[in-house]
Amino acid sequence: MSMRAGETRLAIDCGTTSTKALLVGPDGTSTPLSFDGVPYLPSAVYVSDDGEVWTGQQARQAGVAAPSRLIPSPRRPADDDVTVDGTAVNALDVAAAPLRRAAAEAERVAGAPVRDVRLVVPAGWGPRRRTWLRQVAHRAGLPQPRLVEAPVAVAEHLLATGVQLPVGAFIVVCDIGGGVEVTVLRRSPSGFEVLATLADPSAGGAAVDHRLVGALLGDVNVAGRDAVTGVMMDSVRAAKEALGAHPAVTVPLPDRPPVIANSAMLADAARSVPQRVAQLTQEAVAAAELAIGDLAGLYCVGGSTHLPHLDKAIAEQIDITPTALAEPALAAARGAAGAGATEAGGLGVEEVPVPPVRRAVAIAVPGFASLALIWQCFMTAEQRNTIGVYLWVANLNWGEFTMAAVFALLACLAAGTVLGSLIAARSPTPGTRTEGGKVSVGILAAVSLGAAIAGLYAVVASQYFVGETLGRFLSWALWPITPIIGMAVAMAVVAARQWRAPHGGWSALLAAPTGSIVAATLGMLLVQYALTARRWPDMALLIDVAGRVGGLLIGVGVVMALVQPLMFRLILSAPLVVISAAIVGPYSTGILGVIYALAVAVWWAARLWTRIIRPAQPALPGEARVLLTGVMPRGGGG
Repeated sequence: MSMRAGETRLAIDCGTTSTKALLVGPDGTSTPLSFDGVPYLPSAVYVSDDGEVWTGQQARQAGVAAPSRLIPSPRRPADDDVTVDGTAVNALDVAAAPLRRAAAEAERVAGAPVRDVRLVVPAGWGPRRRTWLRQVAHRAGLPQPRLVEAPVAVAEHLLATGVQLPVGAFIVVCDIGGGVEVTVLRRSPSGFEVLATLADPSAGGAAVDHRLVGALLGDVNVAGRDAVTGVMMDSVRAAKEALGAHPAVTVPLPDRPPVIANSAMLADAARSVPQRVAQLTQEAVAAAELAIGDLAGLYCVGGSTHLPHLDKAIAEQIDITPTALAEPALAAARGAAGAGATEAGGLGVEEVPVPPVRRAVAIAVPGFASLALIWQCFMTAEQRNTIGVYLWVANLNWGEFTMAAVFALLACLAAGTVLGSLIAARSPTPGTRTEGGKVSVGILAAVSLGAAIAGLYAVVASQYFVGETLGRFLSWALWPITPIIGMAVAMAVVAARQWRAPHGGWSALLAAPTGSIVAATLGMLLVQYALTARRWPDMALLIDVAGRVGGLLIGVGVVMALVQPLMFRLILSAPLVVISAAIVGPYSTGILGVIYALAVAVWWAARLWTRIIRPAQPALPGEARVLLTGVMPRGGGG
């Protein structure tokens, strides 16, 4: 069948032993992709003599003759090249081969390249591993993918298939593939949150396969020692699946006579898996500070879910009956792709035709603050002359002029996601209709609009005050906001490359702190009032006090932009507000305005660092998020 390009979604579940890919059309119909006649692609790759990386049936056949050139699990982040028979091969090229094969098959089925790609990753993967996977995807020729945590994708798939999980419910997702990953999640109003995740790469289907190979060959220690075992794994996996319906099957082995495998051998090889799954579940639930009785369900997915007596053994140890999902090997891919649901749980692109109240406030506060400051700046300044020839401006508050430009830019940036949605809706370019494309275009449009408004302030002021040159107004309007523009452009690049989506979403990230804006605006209004008001004798003291309070409020606004914790704000406020209140005067307003502009730039730099470059794992009060050191790639089959 043929699907329209640009509207299809490709979800790829990268497992330790196999890779599954799912193509979802614009109407929600899903198509699992097949490779060499089977609904999965073995992750093992073969490196030929000339350095070419082969996949699938071609790799398996070549591996029979030269097993030393077969790499069973290439999706393990490596900083150095991979050595095959003494020859160095680029690790990214090796890991990218299965992804490139999946993308080619998706393009063949869809009839055109698929631009919306989601990659399933383990919940325990940190920034380094995720960045590595993005580099692999880039090397494979994929567009910048969206990374979806495997247990979150499974939970979204549960909702899409009608499972009732109310907000506040806790569930456990046991991913039993090549390895085991157990994750505790809670459903929040905005989606699913990972509370704890533990993994053991040696406790899943890959370990069962090795034990079964050892049992078939009569040598329990053969795994990892005999290179031929790498090419017989496919036969063993096929036999393992067949033993679910038959008491015994014949297993063909390369360069050896076929042997008989029976259900007793499989049960013995898999005996330790449910015990380890139950243990990891207990530890993960305890790490999340919960009890087994708090769980709304325990769901098993992955290619090894149907191991014999797995559900009964788990239920006996932790007193909860696990539920095995239909098509467990594809559950994560279906959840990541949003198959059968309209972007369930927030996995899709955010459409914002009309901004909600909070976003409207984030736009309106700096917008009205900018208008109020520029209005007072114009209305309170005076134009004077000398002998009717030389015109000059008195009482022009350059700091107020600068802050008006800063707030105009902040208002535009707060509207960045709205602008991006409006532009994408009318853009013929598919790249701008992705989530990252919308945000990136929106930020760049907001920067351009904010700089244009600041420049417009300068042009209007130069025409209004004839005695001042345009260059001076442009300097006070544009130079102070240049660092903010630089930070915003950096965020636009991050969004375009889709390296990482900030916790809470881009709209929350782009909204400036309204408390700081309100304090600084009131402060500058009071300062300008104190500098320009008529100083009647009975009003002089009150006017002076208003000016000092204004300086104090500007200092408070600076502190609120620089630091977040209340204790740090109190410590920093004491000296800063005293200094800002003390230096208030007709020649220091420009300094106060520039200081505030720099504080906002520092605030943006901190957001870029803490939310994008080095984000902290989100955690709610009383909750724990445990990431097991050295978590290996998630099992995707076996």
